[in-house]
Parts: sequence; C-alpha cells; structure tokens
Amino acid sequence: MILLTIFTLSMAYLTGMLSSYYNTTSVLLCLSITALVCLSVTIFSFQTKFDFTSCQGVLFVLLMTLFFSGLILAILLPFQYVPWLHAVYAVLGAGVFTLFLAFDTQLLMGNRRHTLSPEEYVFGALNIYLDIIYIFTFFLQIFGTSRE
Repeated sequence: MILLTIFTLSMAYLTGMLSSYYNTTSVLLCLSITALVCLSVTIFSFQTKFDFTSCQGVLFVLLMTLFFSGLILAILLPFQYVPWLHAVYAVLGAGVFTLFLAFDTQLLMGNRRHTLSPEEYVFGALNIYLDIIYIFTFFLQIFGTSRE
C-alpha cells in the first residue's frame, strides 16, 4: 500500500509536469473528455454481456502494435516531424487504453472468464489508474495546444 501511494504521487507529479506544457483550457478539455470516456466505459462494462476478459490476445497484439509504432516514431520524429503520424499514434493509443480500461473494469468486477480475487485490489486499482492516466495523456497529445 505504501508503494502504491509513492507510485501514485510520482505519477501525479509526472502528469502535472506534462500538463504544465499545455494550455489550461486544453488540459481542462482533455480532463473532462477523459472523465466522460471513463464513465461511459465503466457503465458499458457493467451492463454489457460481451466479455472483454476473454480478449487478452487481441489486447496484447494491439499493445505490441502501439509499442512498435511508438518505437519507430521515437526514431523517426527527431529527424523529421510528421504531424499526422503523431496524431494517428495518439488516436491508436487512446483507443487501445480505452479497451484496456473496459478489460480491467470487467476483471475487477468479476463474474467473467477471468477475475481478480479480493486480495488483489491494489493490482486492480493500479491497472485502472494507469489506464486513466494513459488515456488522459493521449488525449493531451490529440487535443492539447501548447502554452506559448
């Protein structure tokens, strides 16, 4: 529990520093979009009959696609910035982590193919927290305007 608190505080500092590079209006817009997305995904995960926990393979492939495209972008973008490629990467990242939020919400709820035991509440909270932080940062990349 202490490590979760330390990790949460360090991620809050990192997200705050990242948000300081963007306009306040953009940060508030992305925060509200993230809150609405998280609320709608949570409501959808509670009421749907579709089992996201059985889609681990698809989520892994999407995450590896995101990882390797991010690696290629990290090599390519310092030499020549391609704005549409950066936007595609951000949209892909927001979509993948929205699916992970649905997966982790159903994993925490139980009554699906895979579930978390009640003793794994820290792991479940950490997964959902990271999903929300990543969704917010990808929305900042999509909608954020830099501070001048």
